[in-house]
Amino acid sequence: MPRTLNDLFGRAVIPARLGAAPLVLIDCQNDYLSGPLVLAGVEAAVEAAGRLLDSARMHGSKIIHVVQRGVNGRLFDLDGPGGAVIDRLAPLDGEAVVVKTRPNGFSDTALLAELGDHGGEMIVAGFMTHNCVSSTVRAALDFGLLPTVVADATATRDLPYAGGIVAAATLQRAELAGLADRHAVVVGVAELVEE
Repeated sequence: MPRTLNDLFGRAVIPARLGAAPLVLIDCQNDYLSGPLVLAGVEAAVEAAGRLLDSARMHGSKIIHVVQRGVNGRLFDLDGPGGAVIDRLAPLDGEAVVVKTRPNGFSDTALLAELGDHGGEMIVAGFMTHNCVSSTVRAALDFGLLPTVVADATATRDLPYAGGIVAAATLQRAELAGLADRHAVVVGVAELVEE
């Protein structure tokens, strides 16, 4: 039976708790709801992220919204509707907003400073699982952080590869398995949110 690197090296993989760890929502922007970047299962992922966000606010968690600023004016235009944060997940007054231009949310941003000292934990949800979520979570390890990724509050899309298509569901499962091997604790929203 395969084992994760965390298991092989005896590393604890206990999920972070709402109220103690900051919640980082990555690229929850309208461009993922329709058009060329529409994500598979995005409606369910937005609903799960919304439940997570509501619970985080109820528990007094620090909330950090990371948003992508596009560079070509066509996607992630922060002054247009596509770059705006999805209404259900929009920041409230006092919640931090970190703007990035690369997949890794830590690259040339204030994300690390916004996280502050929270025991090396953070809770992560958002889009796309294989790209900005993965890049940010993997980079977190370099800063001594162990993220908790909320699987059903993430989503991705079909990708072309080697003359075929890798289905979003396959890519999602593989990316989450890769993160759970060493870089993150991967859970479902029900494991963190009290109904």
